[in-house]
Amino acid sequence: MKASRAFYKKKTGMDLEKIFSNIENDMEFMPIIPLGEAEMDEEEKKNLKEELPIIALRNTVLFPNVVLPITVARDKSLLAIEEAMDNGNMIGVVAQIDAHTESPTVDEIYHTGTVAKIVKKLELPDGNTTLFIMGKMRFEAEEFIQEDPYLKARVLYKEDIYPLQDENFKALIQTIKDTSEEIIEKSQNFPPEASMIVRNIENPSFLVNFVASNMQAKTKTKQNLLEEDDVIIRINRLVEILQEELKIAQLKFEISNKTKGELNKQQREYYLQQQLKSIKEELGGENSDVDIKELKKRAKKKKWPAETQEAFEKGLERLERTHSQSPEYSINYNYLDLLLDLPWDHYSKDSYALPKVLKTLDKDHYGMEKIKDRIIEYLAVLKLKGDLKSPILCLVGPPGVGKTSLGHSIARAINRNFTRLSLGGLHDESELRGHRKTYIGAMPGRIIQSLKKAGTSNPVIILDEIDKMGKDFRGDPSSALLEILDPEQNHTFYDNYLELEYDLSKVLFIATANNLSEIQPALRDRLEIIHLSGYSVEEKIEIAKRHLVKKQAKENGVDQFKLRFTSTGLNFLIHNYTRESGVRELNRKIAAIYRFIAKKIAMEEEYPKSITQKTIQEALGKPIYNQERYLNNLPAGVAVGLAWTYVGGDILFIESNTALGKGKLTLTGNLGKVMKESAQTALSYIRSHAKRLGIEEDIFEKTDIHIHVPEGAVPKDGPSAGITMLSTLASIFTGRKVKAYLAMSGEITLRGQVLPVGGIKEKVLAAKRAGLKKVMLCELNRKDVEEIQKEHIEGVEFIYVKTMDEVLNYALS
Repeated sequence: MKASRAFYKKKTGMDLEKIFSNIENDMEFMPIIPLGEAEMDEEEKKNLKEELPIIALRNTVLFPNVVLPITVARDKSLLAIEEAMDNGNMIGVVAQIDAHTESPTVDEIYHTGTVAKIVKKLELPDGNTTLFIMGKMRFEAEEFIQEDPYLKARVLYKEDIYPLQDENFKALIQTIKDTSEEIIEKSQNFPPEASMIVRNIENPSFLVNFVASNMQAKTKTKQNLLEEDDVIIRINRLVEILQEELKIAQLKFEISNKTKGELNKQQREYYLQQQLKSIKEELGGENSDVDIKELKKRAKKKKWPAETQEAFEKGLERLERTHSQSPEYSINYNYLDLLLDLPWDHYSKDSYALPKVLKTLDKDHYGMEKIKDRIIEYLAVLKLKGDLKSPILCLVGPPGVGKTSLGHSIARAINRNFTRLSLGGLHDESELRGHRKTYIGAMPGRIIQSLKKAGTSNPVIILDEIDKMGKDFRGDPSSALLEILDPEQNHTFYDNYLELEYDLSKVLFIATANNLSEIQPALRDRLEIIHLSGYSVEEKIEIAKRHLVKKQAKENGVDQFKLRFTSTGLNFLIHNYTRESGVRELNRKIAAIYRFIAKKIAMEEEYPKSITQKTIQEALGKPIYNQERYLNNLPAGVAVGLAWTYVGGDILFIESNTALGKGKLTLTGNLGKVMKESAQTALSYIRSHAKRLGIEEDIFEKTDIHIHVPEGAVPKDGPSAGITMLSTLASIFTGRKVKAYLAMSGEITLRGQVLPVGGIKEKVLAAKRAGLKKVMLCELNRKDVEEIQKEHIEGVEFIYVKTMDEVLNYALS
């Protein structure tokens, strides 16, 4: 080794011993350098083995006669190095085809490489290993005989024969040396001593391999040189590559001389851009042409309005004039990319086979007959007319009744693409209309993004939670929706980012909401409201059997065990563990039961195949809701009312009490203004009819009255508690109890009339869920009860009243 280092110092004027010492001590990067004694003598050639361990390098091609430092971290490479060091320190070195591949296979590496001798091995503090390898001779891997635990191949060695006496060869070698020195002088990418190294190299093979290793070329280009067996052809290619590098170096050098001087930050940026621009022009504008050509290619396939075509062409001209490193370039490119991604005149073909649509809706959703009929009517008009300009459908109902999934089913039934836009918590108008491109981080509005995502200009877009939009200093999103949802305006919808009009008239918008009163009146005027009421117990059982049970069995991995819910088990689960209008809580409870059984199966314990009340109680514990508390014999002064909330119907206890005082009326329980007025109206009626009711008239002057509605943390309001207030006050003054199992709902007037109220189905179902068997309603609400399927309210008796006298005659026992 010492002899080789002395020889190298003589050839190049550089002390190789010093270089190795610096590397070992300082761990500085070592340049690729030629080594005089790297050429193999006859004895070394004889000792070469037919089989070599192989390592693969990223972005590097090793040539013969060259010393190269490499850092090794892969387990495969480390094992290959150990094998090599145990067998003569010879190892095969090849390049990866793709530098990003972490663990390349045989098909992901080049099969021509260089056999190298491991000169030095250093263990670094970070756990990696640095090797200094010396290229010896080219080889070709004829067959890979091993891939694990490291690569190993049977190789064929290739020796280069240089025609040293050929005059043409000598001229080529001199051209390489002169061109290389000129590139080094004009480029700032090489150290000053590189020119001296090239000048002192006399051996042609040293020179060719050294220059090939250090030139600024791609890995593929260097690999092509290494694979070329004909030395003359290889050298000619090297000369061509060097000539191209020289042109670039000269151009940079000229630009650098022209722009010398004091440069501030802006001048420096301009200088760098001019450099890149000049290089781009010299090389044929390759810098950003790929992007622009791709945009033009995509634009040829687009069918869009004339104004969109004009906007695209103007944007493309701007992009061609803008440098690719400029921030404006990415802004313009993203805008043009959006124009190309939007489905301007691309429409999916609707399938209006209405029997098929109805079949799909029936399969996905149980019940909802009137709602399905309304949807079929809507689609029938769309089929006949082709362009339906009518109010947007808005599905209003409590959570968990299937509003969003119903919209999804509609899209699937008519063969349209589907996308969902959640409006809950949206408070910035720009979220819908988009931001102007002048703002940092500008984006198109959510409507345009939804169309891009859908891929067609006539998708079904679900506007979810339309009643939960906010409003602040950034604008009112509900006002922006007025244009989007108005069929007279939305064919020219304007997005601030797009700066073009987009036709939304073919989009089928379906909105969903829980509470109709939270929707802005002007926006509500553009919506056609379809109410989705809660489910009865019978409907919940059917929904569970048809959808929830199968879905949760699959999601919890127990579908293959053929578990079965009994009807009585489902009924018990619904009555005792859920209290809701929809089926979300029921879905969660079924999932909890399946998880309980899944644990037993996984632990190889006995598990029930038929899920009964016993299994449900084991999985979920004791029942959460006890119906008996509603059925107990309530004392005088307590009545049960029915209330509607945005999550469905519920029962409402109203309690009253009296004490000696001065006729003061106290109302508690977080009551709203309308509900307080109902209590005052009821009290006025009782006072005016005290004699007929058997109440002493002077009792009101010396009695304080207190009315309380439990669950005081929950706000309550509305006129429908009128007859319940009347009953509780009449009960406390007369001492007669309100009949058991009776719930009531109706508005009252001073003249003794009972008026109808809304939310009848939700209220009636709530009464049945609570185990109440009698419901008192206004006579005018009879039609609402008749719309409910009879089997869903079986066992409930309805009492219809017109006057407050009828209420008291029946309610008080």
